[in-house]
Amino acid sequence: MGTFKIEGGIRLKGDITPQGAKNEALQILCAVLLTPEKVTINNIPDIIDVNKLITLLGNLGVKIQRNSPSSITFQADEVNVGYLETEAFKKEGGSLRGSIMIVGPLLARFGKGYIPKPGGDKIGRRRLDTHFEGFINLGAKFRYNREDHFYGVEAPNGLQGANMLLDEASVTGTANILMAAVLAKGKTTVYNAACEPYLQQLSKMLNSMGANITGVGSNLLTIEGVESLGGCEHTILPDMIEIGSWIGLAAMTRSEITIKNVSWENLGIIPNTFRKLGITLEKRGDDIYIPAHNDGYEIKTDIDGSILTIADAPWPGFTPDLLSIVLVVATQAKGDVLIHQKMFESRLFFVDKLIDMGAKIMLCDPHRAVVMGHNFESQLKATTMSSPDIRAGISLLIAALSAKGTSTIQNIEQIDRGYERIDERLRAIGANIVRA
Repeated sequence: MGTFKIEGGIRLKGDITPQGAKNEALQILCAVLLTPEKVTINNIPDIIDVNKLITLLGNLGVKIQRNSPSSITFQADEVNVGYLETEAFKKEGGSLRGSIMIVGPLLARFGKGYIPKPGGDKIGRRRLDTHFEGFINLGAKFRYNREDHFYGVEAPNGLQGANMLLDEASVTGTANILMAAVLAKGKTTVYNAACEPYLQQLSKMLNSMGANITGVGSNLLTIEGVESLGGCEHTILPDMIEIGSWIGLAAMTRSEITIKNVSWENLGIIPNTFRKLGITLEKRGDDIYIPAHNDGYEIKTDIDGSILTIADAPWPGFTPDLLSIVLVVATQAKGDVLIHQKMFESRLFFVDKLIDMGAKIMLCDPHRAVVMGHNFESQLKATTMSSPDIRAGISLLIAALSAKGTSTIQNIEQIDRGYERIDERLRAIGANIVRA
């Protein structure tokens, strides 16, 4: 188990460039299974979850040619579908939540797709109903082996377009259904579809491969099925979650940082949400400049003077992946804020570690926490803690970088699942962090 040793209380300075988006990469990589032609993906993040998926594709028989550290050409012209029924696949697929998105492409192209119950963060129940109900609507037969938690869908005669209203705007569910529908016969309409920038990127990539998807960017997608798809080249967006993490890092450590090439048009309400916490950030071209907050930052109230509430919601609402960052940043703000995590009932349980560091947080229930900011009048104290999931892990790392003394973070593999060479990149802007 890896460990970070962090000397906190050091002000940082410099430029940092966000990695390619993890959540987009997991969708885009699965889409290479839809064609026997070559697909080149650029700006791939070098992180554990993405590398696991690339290994899984290789084990399925996809040819992998690395052009550079962040660019790979894939060719799925000799896919071994039989690998899906092996014990090795059950073990490999079960260790990665993103593996669920291979099912749609495999079902569309080969008439069957199997997956063990996917792993991932322990942040609460993450249902798969939306995925499989969508496949069933397209004509697939569903089966589930309760004994070994193995899911399967089959459509030996192909898929048929259908009209469907999703029971939730699931990002991975929408992506999976979209990838299945592009090769179905006839027209498919998907209402209450997720419309995150990463879904828009997937749709644009599929259209460049020959798919016919309209309504991109809205919650109503229309897909006219085609017989086959061709190759393409695609570049992954910068990771908006990492961008939000660096904004929070700059504020908490009162550092002057420039985040480079952020793709402003795809950040939605993220910048304004941090501004509500009192954080100053400037748009400089396609960069974000955060000055040193020497006098701290003050949380804004609602118009009527009541306590600010920051809650997650489907896009274009605030992404749940940044609520942990917002919570830790609020611990040193002037003022109070209510954090409402609606989607996952275990995601706020890391706050006990922040309370041990001296933060003033009242956990109301599994979904809500009130943070009473210190306004830097009382610095967080260094401690030893363990990272429970990716987003809590980066939040604890930000807290440690702002705390007085030397902190230890264990189980840093959770952080490595979502953040590329984070210790090296933080050292480049002045952080005292050592990987043990």
